[in-house]
Amino acid sequence: MNNEFISSMRVYIEDTDAGGIVYYVNYLKYMERARTELFRKLGYDKPALITDGLLLVVAASHVNYRKSARLDDWLDVSANIKKIAKTYIEFDQRVYKEGELLCDAEIKIACVSKNEMKPKRFPADVCQAFTTYFSTQGSLSS
Repeated sequence: MNNEFISSMRVYIEDTDAGGIVYYVNYLKYMERARTELFRKLGYDKPALITDGLLLVVAASHVNYRKSARLDDWLDVSANIKKIAKTYIEFDQRVYKEGELLCDAEIKIACVSKNEMKPKRFPADVCQAFTTYFSTQGSLSS
């Protein structure tokens, strides 16, 4: 987990099925929370709405489920930049329990216009904030 942005969270009963195992879609929620916390760390208080006219939306996801998390587990969820493009950012994300990888994913976040929902260029300050943060962390791969 070196050079990763990590957000830690607990598994609550609402996250699990009747057997106390985390329902698969909740891993995506954990990853969303980690990305949100990363945006907050970089100074964006309302990460889904980065300016008055732009929104961030999930454009694609590829998820690998490896092991199950359970009720009351403490999870570490990473949010790391794989690629910054003009209209999207690709994240590599992982969910760990006590250092063991439970789930990993590639998530593509697109920048779109609020009204038309069409792709728009990411604001330069957002790209610069990510580039600066991850270059100082030593984990920006593009």
